[in-house]
Amino acid sequence: MGKTVAEKIIKTHLVDGKMTKGSEIGIKMDQTLTHDVTGTLAYLAFESMKIPKVKTEFSISYVDHNLLQVDYKNMDDHLFLKSTAEKFGVHYSKAGNGICHSVHYQRYAVPGKTLIGSDSHTTTTGGLGVLAIGAGGMDVAMAMAGEAFHLTMPFITNVVLTGELKPGVAPKDIILELLRRLSVKGGLGKIMEYTGEGIKSLRVPDRATITNMGAELGATTSIFPSDEMTRKFLKAQGREEDWTEILPDENAVYDEVIEIDLNELEPMIAKPDMPDNVVPVKECSHVKVDQVYIGSCTNASYSDIKKAAVMLRDKTVHPDVSFILSAGTRQTFQELIRDGVIQSLVTSGARIMEPGCGACVGIGQAPNSGGVSVRTSNRNFKGRSGTMDAHVYLASPEVAAAAALTGYIEDPRRVFNSRELAAFVEPTKYLVDDSQVIKPKNKHTDEVEILRGPNIKPLPINEGITETLKAHVVSKLGDNMTTDDIIPAGSIFSSLRSNVPEISKITFGRIDPNFVERTQQYKKSIIVGGENYGQGSSREHAAIAPMYLGVKAILAKSIARIHKANLINFGILPLIFRDKKDYEYIARDDELEVVQIINQIKNKKISIRNNTQNLIIETVLDISDREAELLIAGGRLNYVKQKNQIN
Repeated sequence: MGKTVAEKIIKTHLVDGKMTKGSEIGIKMDQTLTHDVTGTLAYLAFESMKIPKVKTEFSISYVDHNLLQVDYKNMDDHLFLKSTAEKFGVHYSKAGNGICHSVHYQRYAVPGKTLIGSDSHTTTTGGLGVLAIGAGGMDVAMAMAGEAFHLTMPFITNVVLTGELKPGVAPKDIILELLRRLSVKGGLGKIMEYTGEGIKSLRVPDRATITNMGAELGATTSIFPSDEMTRKFLKAQGREEDWTEILPDENAVYDEVIEIDLNELEPMIAKPDMPDNVVPVKECSHVKVDQVYIGSCTNASYSDIKKAAVMLRDKTVHPDVSFILSAGTRQTFQELIRDGVIQSLVTSGARIMEPGCGACVGIGQAPNSGGVSVRTSNRNFKGRSGTMDAHVYLASPEVAAAAALTGYIEDPRRVFNSRELAAFVEPTKYLVDDSQVIKPKNKHTDEVEILRGPNIKPLPINEGITETLKAHVVSKLGDNMTTDDIIPAGSIFSSLRSNVPEISKITFGRIDPNFVERTQQYKKSIIVGGENYGQGSSREHAAIAPMYLGVKAILAKSIARIHKANLINFGILPLIFRDKKDYEYIARDDELEVVQIINQIKNKKISIRNNTQNLIIETVLDISDREAELLIAGGRLNYVKQKNQIN
């Protein structure tokens, strides 16, 4: 039986288990990445294991989120990350060098390698034939320590692209169409693998847009073959020696096949407040726009931004629109300056921000109250932009440019002529300048001092499981509860990511203002959720902060993959209703009780007595034997320390 691209890479990296769909496997990770929001906790965890150097082929620490330095906190984090990188043999990408995913696919991704990153959009480098997976910082720390990354062997969906995109229709519309068809839960437990004649016209930055937003499908990862288009890109980056051809076998067998005819595709847009709330752009042509943002790790390549410049050349942005733009990387920014693209955009009325995550995660450029913002980023969860009542739409650079010009959401084919909508090529030779990436020196580790500002606190560790748990339901929540709902993004909150005691005070603060007060009242508690609890980013703060506040279990209809792994890593039980109807028989403040927990964890079925309503609720622990051991130990760090007898 032939192999898919994903199966070929998994096979060469398999260190534990068998490649049987639905069973647990462990794979070796070649590369790791972190960024400044998730990196501090990852390196604190790595440091606690007392390993002198990382054991991966290549690890890198990026600074790309917390670039607003309104006080000491963010800069202190950056100095901490710089010093830990030097101490542990990690590359360090300085603030201003660009967004981690964009820099990584340009300069460091290697076809056929594995990559784990402490951000859900690590999947971006799948556009070059990398098996790239987003995870929590603890999993990345373990990979740096040489431990295998464990996951359920995914099912593999073949997305067959035929035809070719028409002018005004963008690669972003491909992934929006998939979200329209499949929803934010449609990729759970799957790898999305792209094939077909249609991929031959998609450049690596186009492919990266698609694999980036595979995270919004809930997919484990997304991947393209490493083909001639990949070779051309790496050659233009001066990295042709990194290229390896990796194609699916002709007789490769997929678990599911989805076909998209690019000839028939039209401009799409995701309406508020979910990435899968997708409709054709023409259905929103009446919506007046206040703000337009072109940027983020999804759509901030050279060609993405040059499109906007050509479309807006000799034109002026609508007087009612604030038009914001940021390149994904310093390399791209330099090229755009060199070629006069930035000058053209500034003349049209664009505001230029430094290469970084910024507006995408609500760190600067929040929309006006009740405002409409059209963005080329990947998520439009309520409040993510920094304004709770803003209406955020997700679209391609073409649609964004049309909105900037007209002041309304509009099909770009109705606004611009065919010349302005023509395809834009990437440079045949990129401007290579890696001077803002600091390579680790071969110093003895004792010579390197880790710099810790007052906002950097030790990583909290959970206690081990006790035989009996009596806890109250501290909150009952609905479907699609995101990690942004649990721990918000934004400039104010992101600066607290290194200080769990402090950031825990805003847990669920936007949707349940009295949550923290109730956890303090109950000491031990349980959260009840609906479908897809914990979807969204990989931020493990959404697990650590509740753990710090005494949350012992999440009981939900279903739990998102990365969040579930984070819960296990920090010793929180990820319980699933055996019968989803039982969700109706639990109320907030009910007292729940579980006895003989250790045996029940080993059996992976847990009975909960609702003492308040005098009934029994049956739940399922969908975990492996290895994960059961982690939970019993009180989390992964406890387990590793016990295993290696580390104090």
